[in-house]
Amino acid sequence: MKKILSFVVCVFFASSVMAQDNPDIKKKKPVIDMSNRANDHFLLQFGFTKWAGIPDSITTKGFSKSFSMYFLFDYPFKTNPKLSMAFGPGIATDHILFSKTYVGIKDNTSTINFTEQSDTTHFKKTKLATVYLEAPVEFRYSAEPLTGKGLKFAIGVKVGTLLNAHTRNAKLEDKGNSTINDYVMKESSKKFFNKTHLSMSGRIGYGHWSLYGSYQLTPLFRDGLGPVVKPFSIGVTLSGL
Repeated sequence: MKKILSFVVCVFFASSVMAQDNPDIKKKKPVIDMSNRANDHFLLQFGFTKWAGIPDSITTKGFSKSFSMYFLFDYPFKTNPKLSMAFGPGIATDHILFSKTYVGIKDNTSTINFTEQSDTTHFKKTKLATVYLEAPVEFRYSAEPLTGKGLKFAIGVKVGTLLNAHTRNAKLEDKGNSTINDYVMKESSKKFFNKTHLSMSGRIGYGHWSLYGSYQLTPLFRDGLGPVVKPFSIGVTLSGL
């Protein structure tokens, strides 16, 4: 019995020594605590916007701008915390500026009219604004997921539904550009516009700041009711939380 016990002890001891010296036995990787990681839940975007495919008969002017705000839920990949998927709600607006152009957003016509009026009475400034409720989905990469610093990029799509479309016309002038009446006229209608849209987007930057680009895949106006234009924008993004 003593010989058997001694043999078992020797085998156990030898196995322990071999296990410590064997490089093929893998050690478990430490678990990374992701509970306090920087998630970039909140996004603010400001940029320049324009219409792709705009006909020569429509004259835009100045800095047409885009503004959007999103709150996204971010879910990191278990196999690689540098990668994640994010989605959530947001609001996006575009403001297209025109020069001496009448935009017939409420006209009782079969198509929306953009009428050049430089040789007659006109408004000095005209803006066409659209407001969308959007739901972005992003695939993200963050070089430093725990701190939120370092290189970041994201690609994704955005689905949106139109909440409002309106024009703002300011300062009525004669054909000589002299002021007739300094007032503002606003008109609102969604009848010429597609009620939903689909866009693709991308961002690249460092830390809380990044550059973004967005291109709408669907036309702005309903089929046959306006020019076949597709808005796009480029600008900066501030992310955090």
